Amino acid sequence: MIKQQAMRLIGRSYMAFVLTPEAPVMEWLATVDAWLERSPGFFSERSIVLDLSNVTLSRSGIAHLIASLLERGIRVMGLEGADASQLGPELPPLVRAGRVAGEVTEIAPKPDLERAPAPVPRQPASLLLDRPVRSGQTIVFPDGDVSVLGSVGSGAEIVAGGSIHVYGTLRGRAMAGSTGNSRARIFCQKIEAELLAINGYYRTADEIDETLRGRPSQAWLDGNVLAITALN
Repeated sequence: MIKQQAMRLIGRSYMAFVLTPEAPVMEWLATVDAWLERSPGFFSERSIVLDLSNVTLSRSGIAHLIASLLERGIRVMGLEGADASQLGPELPPLVRAGRVAGEVTEIAPKPDLERAPAPVPRQPASLLLDRPVRSGQTIVFPDGDVSVLGSVGSGAEIVAGGSIHVYGTLRGRAMAGSTGNSRARIFCQKIEAELLAINGYYRTADEIDETLRGRPSQAWLDGNVLAITALN
């Protein structure tokens, strides 16, 4: 008799960006094209969830939208805000909002005893980087603030669930409040950023006042507007 082995299931959380189309969809796609023109390759190799709560689309309409995004290099891994009856095997699955704790569970045919789940280690509320972030590097920390004791190179990227502090020149992209924190801020000693974003609201390099260039600055959300001001 062959002994059946236990099957081990591991819960993990991953960072995903959520895109929320708005009507009319073609105008929204034009906005996506404008973003990609300023930041080409931004969505490549990223996990993307499509939130359909603001639009009403048929199954074929959803499929066409997903295909249109794929043509732009945006691969959708899951859907939110859609009715299950609209979906089918040819479309990505529905996903739940939020993150699942990384709990380990074992499913055995006939367990000998019950064991309590392994405790989930507490994550630090901040990440400190004691060296510059080089061009091409991506730092993703959804659990809190990110502080960089140096500069952020052109083409580099920092994504934080909380605020971002750069004690040097910020030349790359900084995206704070990525998990829905509208109170997050971005601080830098010298602003030369390609893109700043807080909770999904953003400004690109050509939308940053020239008088702020090279100065200590901070960015925050004023309603639905990303505001930027000098620190001195």
